[in-house]
Amino acid sequence: MSTPSVVHFGIDLSKAHLDRDLHGRILRLPNNPRGFQKLIALLPPYAHLCMEATGGYERPLADALHHARIRFSIINPRQVRDFAKAKGILAKTDAIDARLLSLYGQAMLPKPSSAPDPAQRQLAQINTLRDQFVAIQTQLINAAEHLEVPALKRLLQAQLRCLQKQIQKLQQLSGSLIKAHPILSVRNTVLNAIGGIGPVTSSTLIALLPELGSASRGQIAALAGLAPFNDDSGKRKGQRHIRGGRARVRRALYMATLSSIRCDGAQRAFYQRLIAAGKPPKVALIACARKLLLFINYKIKSLPA
Repeated sequence: MSTPSVVHFGIDLSKAHLDRDLHGRILRLPNNPRGFQKLIALLPPYAHLCMEATGGYERPLADALHHARIRFSIINPRQVRDFAKAKGILAKTDAIDARLLSLYGQAMLPKPSSAPDPAQRQLAQINTLRDQFVAIQTQLINAAEHLEVPALKRLLQAQLRCLQKQIQKLQQLSGSLIKAHPILSVRNTVLNAIGGIGPVTSSTLIALLPELGSASRGQIAALAGLAPFNDDSGKRKGQRHIRGGRARVRRALYMATLSSIRCDGAQRAFYQRLIAAGKPPKVALIACARKLLLFINYKIKSLPA
């Protein structure tokens, strides 16, 4: 008996509702547990749902689909938009997006997404909020340089002290969460033993790069945005550049690399060899960051299952 083919359905999500495409027919349901139940009841066997990452609105539906053992893929919106441009679809509505996601699934056959570990998800949220607080802190510090009124300076300094306390609390919360989770705790110990890696970088990598230890060298470099891509055409051999990937992970690794070059002899020697070979400093730093990431990936992969 042959196995039935997987059927891809597009789901466009918003805060209030979700739109499901069924071969051009759109069904609108509320984006809540009742809507999820109705959606799941209407799905045929071997359904595979495709939806964009929306910054959080997709999480409850993803959890419901995971518990119902229904395949789904959470797709980068930029990839879907590029796919739309390639097909000449320039208009954008909820119905068009749902249909487009169906077409994307049929053409690209995306791999099913796995439900993240609850602790991993909480850690990612903590990390994201910490980054937002740090960004606000930087804005306030920059604004302080141009203030002339003493009362305003005092208000701003008070706000900065409050933010610093909140950032410290978030870092403590992150450390407590990692310590309470056996797998994450082991990863954190391994990461902190590597030269240049501190608590902030460790928690960032654990939270935002869960593929560590399970992805190949090329895959993990691409996910972090540290994989160089060719730019050749005919006889022209262009300079390779990194692109894409997770910007926050790349920034964390870049800062860790700056530290590792100072404190780790092997990294420092590698960097100096690249500079001696004529590589620009930034190119050499990116190469060192990629080397550091691949070593981290190897160390996590070597951990007992």
